[in-house]
Amino acid sequence: MLLDGDMISLHKVSLDKRTLCVVHKLGLIEYSHAYDMQSRLLRERLDGQIPDILLLLEHPPTITIGKSGKLENVLASPEQLAEESISLFFVDRGGDVTYHSPGQLVAYPIIDLKKRGRDAHKYVHDLEEVIIRILNDFCIGACRDDNHAGVWVKDEEVAAIGLSVRSWVTMHGFALNVNVDLAQFSLINPCGFSDRKATSISNLLSQDIPVEAVIERLLAHFSEVFNTPIELGTDIVVGSYL
Repeated sequence: MLLDGDMISLHKVSLDKRTLCVVHKLGLIEYSHAYDMQSRLLRERLDGQIPDILLLLEHPPTITIGKSGKLENVLASPEQLAEESISLFFVDRGGDVTYHSPGQLVAYPIIDLKKRGRDAHKYVHDLEEVIIRILNDFCIGACRDDNHAGVWVKDEEVAAIGLSVRSWVTMHGFALNVNVDLAQFSLINPCGFSDRKATSISNLLSQDIPVEAVIERLLAHFSEVFNTPIELGTDIVVGSYL
């Protein structure tokens, strides 16, 4: 866990390593800290100082509202959110309302799409494909919704996707429910849907699944779908960031 004021430090890489995607597993981290990290890494990726990056983490209980979101899709009062120590953020990603908590695997790719055809729709499709393959590994049949980004098992959402793209470099990503407390999703209309519910891998399998087991499958399928070698980052430095 990174504490208040702690940040991630990445060494710059040589030109011959810029085809890699470097993965950093950060554990539980406050949403605001993760956002600051993404913003910094986005700038460095735009400048060509670092390769593609994939941040994998979990958040404490947090509700985020995207650019097309509506506050009325947060069903809890400000008092209830404060009482349950649930943070609320308005953020610059697409999509509506999303709930984050421990037991949910969050992936934030910082990827240059200029080398991938400058096709944001294909990028979303590829993220969905990664998630669908993960779920297939756990014998869960999942599907897309042609009208809404994300991954579904029948009419229940198991993974939400919300992105922003700046000068063809991506930010934000997806949240895959692994062992989350699904009761907390009653605090929102997930992704703005009042007639659909959220589900999780553990709920679908009626047993707990370790997040680390899901990460293992995610890395394999991310490498396959995005046709990129994966390297685990070893240069995380806990300390101040200027």
